[in-house]
Amino acid sequence: MSNQAEQARLFKSLHQPGNPVVLFNIWDAGSASAVAASGARAIATGSAPVAMANGYPDGEKISLDEALVVANRILEAIDIPLTMDLEGGYGPEPEVVAQTVSRAMDIGVVGVNFEDQIVGGQGLYSTDDQVVRIKAARLAADANGVGGFVNARTDIFLKAKPDAHTDKMVDEAIDRAKAYEQAGADGFFAPGMVDKKQISRLCEAVSLPVNLIVLDHTPSQQEFTELGAGRISYGPTPYRHMIKWLKGQAGTAYGFT
Repeated sequence: MSNQAEQARLFKSLHQPGNPVVLFNIWDAGSASAVAASGARAIATGSAPVAMANGYPDGEKISLDEALVVANRILEAIDIPLTMDLEGGYGPEPEVVAQTVSRAMDIGVVGVNFEDQIVGGQGLYSTDDQVVRIKAARLAADANGVGGFVNARTDIFLKAKPDAHTDKMVDEAIDRAKAYEQAGADGFFAPGMVDKKQISRLCEAVSLPVNLIVLDHTPSQQEFTELGAGRISYGPTPYRHMIKWLKGQAGTAYGFT
């Protein structure tokens, strides 16, 4: 436990606006080892790549049991902090969220991603409902004395096309970030943001370290850094690029390309 607690403290300290921790998301022990060997200071699973690498679509279609097996193998392969994407906590009820986070912490992870979209349903949880769920995640992350990092994600921007992002959506994101912080979140994740002015405004208004994600259509890692991000993720992009490369190589081998 002491090593896990030390890694949790280290992981939290890496979240520095303007000097963010970069998480090149992985999906198994092999990809984790490769990224760790490339100079990563921490490792993060992504829900989509973990699911797809095991033959499932994203959206809690891979069971929690299977996802934890993957995470445990990763932990055996690396000696740096691991944070795990738990999507919506594998259930709407706060008690289920707490159990999910507890199981992740028990195997040795030091942080979790936890989102506010209703997985398998429509839209987002209300701020009040999500606050209760974050409080449950917070208690579970603290229960074994480790103090795991709860990265509270909002899907406000992912749920809309980039050209439909408005200042009103930024207002809502700021309100949610403040509520999530009061509930015990350590970070605020707003994937899908593309407008630099909106990103800058969010980073300036939120006291939590803001997590942004590099996708093919978003600003770059360097631009996110300059805009004030405290954490930068790559989500499913590494896995998708790898699969595209693999298909191309296989096509060449079989004479199709």
